[in-house]
Amino acid sequence: MKKIIFRKLLLDYIIFFTIALFSSSIVVWIFQAVNFLDIIIEDSRDYLVYINYSLLNFPKILSRLFPFVLFFSVFYVTDRYEQNNELMIFWNFGVKKIDVINFFFKISFIILIIQIALTSIIVPSSQNLARSFIKNSNISDFSNFIKPQKFNDTITGVTIFSEKKDFEGYLYNLYVKRELENNDFLITYAEKGKFENINNTPILMLFNGETINYQNNEITNFSFSKTDFILKNYTTNTTTQTKTQEISTTDLFVCFQRIYNFEYLKFFSNSTDVINCSKKNIKNIIKEIYKRLIIPFYIPLLILISFLLILYSKESANYKKIKFLTFFLGLSTVILSETTIRFITGSLIFNMKLIIIPFILILLFYFLLIFNFKSYRKN
Repeated sequence: MKKIIFRKLLLDYIIFFTIALFSSSIVVWIFQAVNFLDIIIEDSRDYLVYINYSLLNFPKILSRLFPFVLFFSVFYVTDRYEQNNELMIFWNFGVKKIDVINFFFKISFIILIIQIALTSIIVPSSQNLARSFIKNSNISDFSNFIKPQKFNDTITGVTIFSEKKDFEGYLYNLYVKRELENNDFLITYAEKGKFENINNTPILMLFNGETINYQNNEITNFSFSKTDFILKNYTTNTTTQTKTQEISTTDLFVCFQRIYNFEYLKFFSNSTDVINCSKKNIKNIIKEIYKRLIIPFYIPLLILISFLLILYSKESANYKKIKFLTFFLGLSTVILSETTIRFITGSLIFNMKLIIIPFILILLFYFLLIFNFKSYRKN
């Protein structure tokens, strides 16, 4: 009978949590997707690029909402069981509150592993793939990101200025600077210009102008009635640099081992070059490791906090107080887990103090909960 009861309770938790997590994540994703429209408007990417980039950011949203939604799900379902007198039925069938705590405390470590897999494997991979998708995609319409009276450097190594633009897409009084190797450059002035796509090759056609060529400390110039600036091999500055959160967890440990040279981390050492691996960036490296592998350990604590609700029945005068306290503690724990990231430094001794916080709180809260149940039974 006990197994059936635990199975029913667990199933209700899972169903509510899954619905709550995905529905809330979709709402947040929609708001973020609106911000990602800059990829189309400012960077002139194709709509397919926008859709894929937006979808690849969904796992990150899931991982950020995961802890709080998990706590709220257990809190809400447990309270609903209490309001419907279903918990009272469980107790009457001989189910002990301590057994419920122990069962779901064990389940919390399975959930912990799922969250670690999400934060340390799925999210970095999806973020890196999203950036690569942008970097390797082509700009669908160069003319869209050129705004009159504004210098535009969206194209890597190219600065474009236009005094005005008409409805047919013609740009007037154009200034185009192209950066070359060894600080050399080309500057072109033109009365008129227009972006065209010929045989899938983007071209900026320039009319009636002059080009100044600065190379090897020498300046040459020539006039033209028409010239074409081929943009096929040019990329944009948007989302091309790899960020720390996009680096794989293995590479983060490789970088960590190289900088601190720990003997027990030598199995992470290899000859692969790790992007952004430097002493200057070590604080961000440690923050990312902490975010992926330590913050998920607040999950068992959140599960324990939510079961404060079963200390008293709804008929008790203390139930409303314990209900408020439970929600307050759960919310505070989520905030604490996110806040501790800001205190990460390059000092390993100080960081160890932050790392052990969730483990100490889990042990303290578990034994405090067990002690309260035993005291409650004696009374």
